[in-house]
Amino acid sequence: MKGLVRFVWAWAACLGIGSASAQVTAHILLQDSPLAGFQYHAGRAVWPQLRVGDALALVREPDNPHDPRAVRIDWQGRTLGYVPRRENADVARLLDNGQPLEARISRLAEGRDPWSRVRFEIRLDVNRGNQGVMP
Repeated sequence: MKGLVRFVWAWAACLGIGSASAQVTAHILLQDSPLAGFQYHAGRAVWPQLRVGDALALVREPDNPHDPRAVRIDWQGRTLGYVPRRENADVARLLDNGQPLEARISRLAEGRDPWSRVRFEIRLDVNRGNQGVMP
């Protein structure tokens, strides 16, 4: 993942992202992951309303007692779970640096395994590149 993030920053720098004149219409897929903790939050209650493509909010929780790099995932104001701990370091760093990231549901699947119920993707929207903060 760190190599991918370095590539993203290098690619963004080549395009001039971060400058007021950048007008790129694209996005970069940073990661596609299973949702962690789905079974402990509002997942069961909102399952019938979830749809592939639904927007998700990424919320940093630097004071989380279990993980200082925690990134909570909300859907319409309800907590669904978290970015998995083993995959959250780069996302947390980007959010902490003010980088606007988008998250969406990429897959929904019935099943008993809570790790396979919801997958999400995180994208860097380069349409808003002039608002991003380079680390």
